[in-house]
Amino acid sequence: MGLFAFILGYVSTILDEFMGYCKLIQNREVGWPTVDRKTGELKREQQPIWKKIKLILLFNPIAEWIDRTKLMRLYLHDNSLKEGKKERSPRSKSKIRPFIDFYHINMKEFTPSDIKEYATFEDFFVREHARGSRPIYEEGDDSFAIVPSDCRVVVYPSVHLAQKLWIKGQHFSIANLLGDPSIAESFADGPVASFRLSPQDYHRYHAPVTGTVKWYKQFSGEYYNVDPWNLRSHIDVLTSNARCAVCFETEKYGDVIFVAIGASDVGTVKFNEDTRIPGRRIRKGQEIGRFEFGGSSILVVFQKGRILFDEDLLNLSNERIMVDVEVGMSLGRLQAKGGEKRGSVDEESGKVNEKRQKVNEMHEKAGETETYAQAVSEGGKKSDSEKEDTQTTKKAAKALRIT
Repeated sequence: MGLFAFILGYVSTILDEFMGYCKLIQNREVGWPTVDRKTGELKREQQPIWKKIKLILLFNPIAEWIDRTKLMRLYLHDNSLKEGKKERSPRSKSKIRPFIDFYHINMKEFTPSDIKEYATFEDFFVREHARGSRPIYEEGDDSFAIVPSDCRVVVYPSVHLAQKLWIKGQHFSIANLLGDPSIAESFADGPVASFRLSPQDYHRYHAPVTGTVKWYKQFSGEYYNVDPWNLRSHIDVLTSNARCAVCFETEKYGDVIFVAIGASDVGTVKFNEDTRIPGRRIRKGQEIGRFEFGGSSILVVFQKGRILFDEDLLNLSNERIMVDVEVGMSLGRLQAKGGEKRGSVDEESGKVNEKRQKVNEMHEKAGETETYAQAVSEGGKKSDSEKEDTQTTKKAAKALRIT
């Protein structure tokens, strides 16, 4: 009787897992796990299934050598140019409505809100926010840094930790990212925030801090996709792709590096003219550039000991869960002298912490999964509150079937 009950329970678990995956596929929720910062909802990002399959086939240990070949790199580059040309044609306008419906885009947040006013899909792709739709957190206080784009974000207090948990490229480093070891020295193992934009997102980006343009650089390169699946492969996506970098000299944070990275299907990375001229003053929240068609990525790198990222972002990033954020939300604040820690600095952080407990209760039967927060606690033990927080995320992560 005991053996029969065990077998029945095992079969039931397998069926539950299978039905769970079927539901995710039906809803097209096959992207990376994310938490909506405003609501605390834990979900998988919507993504066309064909795109997910293509990423799995191309970016895996067996097929990675194909991605490094000259033929594949030429294909990605030519394909990017062709896609960009198609999206600039008047015929592309017919794609706007299906695109909005697939991704559930709220056009009231943008201007113009009427899709008839967009001449091409690219015009729609680089649409602007409606006034007031994205308030800037602590706009008058330069000790707070903000999120530069509508996107999904992970943050890490050091480049070393980012490499352990997120960016797996064999040769990723700040020196390779900027193409200049002498510049990279002042950012050695500094805090890094990685922002990934998906096709449905607002594709303009804004200054995360107030400062003066110190220098601007442009790098030619490849057009690899910047999906988390790819970033966790051995391909050096972020340091190989075409990108532009600007350094802001700030009163509060010292030098801050902002790197906009192109990706597959992205024709260009464009910084506004003011952002390319040394000596120009840029205020926090000011639009500084845009991506044209496709997915894309941003890296913001701070000097060591300058910024303390918000707790909710750190906690979820340590579990390899991206946070769905919007332009103007809090990213972190100036680190106090002596490195004192602080609590959450904004309402969004509190909402996420409350919602995560509810998510845990919803998925209490989901079991446990291996946590990656161990990398953070090297050399020391976690407090009871940290252990409880980690357990919450572990159960929620299992419910989303992180592999």
